Amino acid sequence: MGTRFQWVFWGLVVQIWTVAGGYFEPFNVSYDSRALVIDGNRRMLISAGIHYPRATPEMWPDLISKSKEGGVDVIETYVFWNGHEPLRGQYNFEGRYDIVKFVKQVGSSGLYLFLRIGPYVCAEWNFGGFPVWLRDIPGIEFRTDNIPFKEEMQRFVKRIVDLMRGESLFSWQGGPIIMLQIENEYGNMESSYGSRGKDYVTWAAKMAVGLDAGVPWVMCKQVDAPEYIIDTCNGYYCDGFKPNSKKKPTFWTENWVGWYTSWGDRLPHRPVEDVAFAVARFFQRGGSFQNYYMYFGGTNFGRTAGGPNYITSYDYDAPLDEYGLLSQPKWGHLKDLHAALKLCEPALVAVHSPKYIKLGPKQEAHIYRDSGRRHGKQSSFYSPKCSAFLANIDEHHSVTVKFLNENYTLPPWSVSILPDCRNIAFNTAKVGAQTSIKTVGFDVNPDLVDIVPLTLMTPLHIPYISETWSSAIEPIGVWGDSNFTYQGILEHLNVTKDQTDYLWYTTRIYISDEEISFWEENQGTPRLTIDSMRDFVYIFINRKFAASAKGKWKKVEHPVDLVQGYNDITLLSITVGLQNYGAFLEKDGAGFRGQIKLVGCKNGDLNLTESMWTYQVGLKGEFLKIYASDKNESMEWAELPHDATPTRFSWYKTHFDSPSEVDPVALDLSSMGKGQVWVNGHHIGRYWTLNAPKDGCQTCDYRGTYDSDKCVTNCGDPTQSWYHIPRSWLQASDNLLVIFEERENNPFKISIKSHFTETICAKISEDHYPPLNVWSRTQVSNETISLHSTVPEMHLKCDSGRKISSIEFASYGTPQGSCQKFSRGDCHAANSFLVVSQACLGKQSCSIGVSNTVFGGDPCQGVIKTVSVEMKCSLTSHIGSALVK
Repeated sequence: MGTRFQWVFWGLVVQIWTVAGGYFEPFNVSYDSRALVIDGNRRMLISAGIHYPRATPEMWPDLISKSKEGGVDVIETYVFWNGHEPLRGQYNFEGRYDIVKFVKQVGSSGLYLFLRIGPYVCAEWNFGGFPVWLRDIPGIEFRTDNIPFKEEMQRFVKRIVDLMRGESLFSWQGGPIIMLQIENEYGNMESSYGSRGKDYVTWAAKMAVGLDAGVPWVMCKQVDAPEYIIDTCNGYYCDGFKPNSKKKPTFWTENWVGWYTSWGDRLPHRPVEDVAFAVARFFQRGGSFQNYYMYFGGTNFGRTAGGPNYITSYDYDAPLDEYGLLSQPKWGHLKDLHAALKLCEPALVAVHSPKYIKLGPKQEAHIYRDSGRRHGKQSSFYSPKCSAFLANIDEHHSVTVKFLNENYTLPPWSVSILPDCRNIAFNTAKVGAQTSIKTVGFDVNPDLVDIVPLTLMTPLHIPYISETWSSAIEPIGVWGDSNFTYQGILEHLNVTKDQTDYLWYTTRIYISDEEISFWEENQGTPRLTIDSMRDFVYIFINRKFAASAKGKWKKVEHPVDLVQGYNDITLLSITVGLQNYGAFLEKDGAGFRGQIKLVGCKNGDLNLTESMWTYQVGLKGEFLKIYASDKNESMEWAELPHDATPTRFSWYKTHFDSPSEVDPVALDLSSMGKGQVWVNGHHIGRYWTLNAPKDGCQTCDYRGTYDSDKCVTNCGDPTQSWYHIPRSWLQASDNLLVIFEERENNPFKISIKSHFTETICAKISEDHYPPLNVWSRTQVSNETISLHSTVPEMHLKCDSGRKISSIEFASYGTPQGSCQKFSRGDCHAANSFLVVSQACLGKQSCSIGVSNTVFGGDPCQGVIKTVSVEMKCSLTSHIGSALVK
C-alpha cells in the first residue's frame, strides 16, 4: 500500500512541473482489490495484443485503429531485447523496433498501453527475446539468482523505463502507459532453479518497482509474486483464477485466441464462440482486465521466429489476420461482446464481488447490483445499477432457466449478458457478425466478365511473378577466407553467434582399397551416424548430396557412398529458430551433440568426433549480401533457362511489378522447397513447403474445453504457402526478389497476389438480440429501457477500398446451410433479393433489418424467420455493371 501512495504522490508532483505528453491530461494509475483505478475511477479493461516488430510502422496506425473500433481500451506489447540490442551496447530503436513511435501512436489514438518488458518474452520469438551474445558473458545463468544475468537484465529494463520516462509516455506524464510487466511466466520454470529461483523472483520485483516508473507492475503466472506486484493469469480460460492476495485485482494477461504453428503441422483454430464464452465468464466471476494474445499476430520477419521450427506466419487465428484485415466473425463477435461488457461497466465497478445464484446443475447467475456506495464512500447522487451474467456450462444441451421471475433459454456452453438484469444484450454462442472469406489472388473486374469468358481470363490475370530469372550456385562447404580448422565438434551457436542459420562442418578421411574390398565382399555400405542433432542437417560426400534430417536432438544414421582415397564429409547444420521456452535456455544450443562416426568399417567404427574439422560460417551469398542490391556482381549470375535441371543450394533473382491494388500482398512459394526470401533487401523470412498430416481435421464444435488440437484445419496441405510482403517494402515497379533455395526447385511457378476479402456472408434470425447501439448507459442506469419494438439488424462491410459488387444469395424465411453453401428452405420471401440488393449493392457497408415489415410481409406464419446472405466485394474502381444473380 505504501508503494501505491508513493506512485500517487510522485504523480501529483510530476503534474506540477512536467509538461504533459499531449495524449491525455496527466493521470494516476493505482489499483484496489477489484480493478485498476485510473484517474480515481475503477475500470473494466479490454486489451489487444499487438507486437510492434511483427508489423511495419506503416501498418501500426491501421492496426491500432481497427483495435479501437473493435472496442478495446488498451494495446499490449512485449519489448524485444534481441531486436533492440543485437550487439551488446549497440541499440536499435528504428524501423520495426521504433517502440517510442509505436507507443506514441497508441496514445494519439486515445488508447492506453500495457508494456510487458520481461525482458524474457517467450512469444514464439527467437531465443525468447534474449540476445544470443548474452550466452557469452562469463559465468552467466539465465533467469536465476545469478549476478552477471541480473546486471544485464537490470541494465536493459532500466534503459526501457528511462526511455519511456524521457519521452513522457507514462500516465502521470500524460502518456498512455498504465501498467508494466517484469519477467514472464517464470512460475512454470521456478522449481527448476530451487531456492535461487525464489530469490530471483524477489529481486526482479524489487528491481522493477525501484525504477520508479509510477505505474503498477505485474508478473504473469507467478503465484509467489510479492505483495506489491499483481500476479496474473495466462491461458485459454481464467475465470477460476484468483490472485495471491485479496488486496489485488484479477487480471488475465494472455487469453490465447488461437495458437502458434510449427512447420509440418495443422493450423490451429479457436472458435469465436469459445473465446467469447471465456471472456464473459472471466468478467462474470470477478475479472477486471483481459488481454487478447494475440489481437493481431503478424509475421515473423527475417529470422525472428522461435521454436525450433515455428513458421514465418504468426497469424495466431487472431481477430486481425496476419495482413491486418478483419478476421470475421471473430473480430465482429468480440466487438459486440465488448460493447455489451461496457454497458455493464457501471455495475461491475460499483461492487467488489457479485451475488451468486445457482440456476441448475450446470447453470449459474452472477449479479452486480450497485449499493449506492463508491469505494467505501456514499455517492452524492444515487442511481441504482444492475447487470447480470447467466451461464450454461453444459457442453451439450440448451437449458431454460428462471431468473428474477423471468424465463431465459441459454444455449450450451454460453453466457448471456444482461446489462439491466432483465434484457439480454448478447449471448456468446449466438453469432450475429458477418463471416468473411479471404482470397489470395487477382481481382477480376466484373465489367469484363460479359466480354471475356472467365476460363479465358484466368491465365491472363493470374500470371507467375516473372518469366525471366537469374541463378547463382552457393558453394558446398568452405567458400571464403573466414573459415578455420579445429579439432573436434564445436557447438553451433558458439561459432555463428546466431548471425546466420547456416554452419558448415567439413572433415577429410582416407579410404583404402582394402576397405572398399571389404564392403564389396560383404555387400555392405558404411553409414554415417550422428548421436544427436537439431534442427536440420544436410550431409554431403565429396560435395554431392547424400542425405538430410530434421528434428530436435534426434539421432541420425544414413548410408554413404565413399570412394578409394580421400573423401570429404561435409555437414551443414541449420537452425530453424532458437528455443524460446524452458529452463536453462543458455545451455540449449544447436548443431550436434555426442559423437559422429562412420560405422560398418573393416576394423570397427571410425570415430570422427575428434577429427580436424574445418568450419565455415554462413552462406557466401549471405556474406556478400547479394539480396540487398541488384548491382552486386560479387557472385556469378547466369540466366536460368526454363528447362534447366534444378540444383540444390541455388540463389535465384528476378524483378517484378507490384499489384496495382491497395490490398496487402502475398508471395506464393508453394512450388519451392525450403529456404529464405528477400524483397528489395528486406528479409521476408524462412519458407518451407512441408505438408501437414492428412488426418485430424474434424467438424469443429465450439462447445467444451478448447485445446490446440481441437478444430485444427489444413490437413494434408502445406503448413504455409503464402508469405506476407508489406506494402511499404514495395515500389510500383522493378522490385528485386531474391531467393535462396536449399532443394531442387526452380522458381518459375512463384506468383505474387493480393490478399483481400472477396466473399462476405451473414445469417441472423428474427429472435436475435437487437443491435447493441440501441442501448445507452443512461437508459440502463435508470432501468427504463424497452427493447421489444426494436428488430435485429444484419451488418455487412467490405474491406477498405472495396464495395459490394454482387449478391450471390439472399433469402428471408428458412434458408439452410452456411456461408458459400446456402440454399433456400421451404419458406422464402420472394422479394429477398430485391430488398438486399437495394440495401447493399454498390456500398462498402450496409445494414438490413430482420423483420416481416422489412421484407414486405410474413412468408410463413408461426415460424421463426432467418435472413441468410452472401455477397461479393470488389475494388471500387472495378464496380461498373455489377452482376446480380
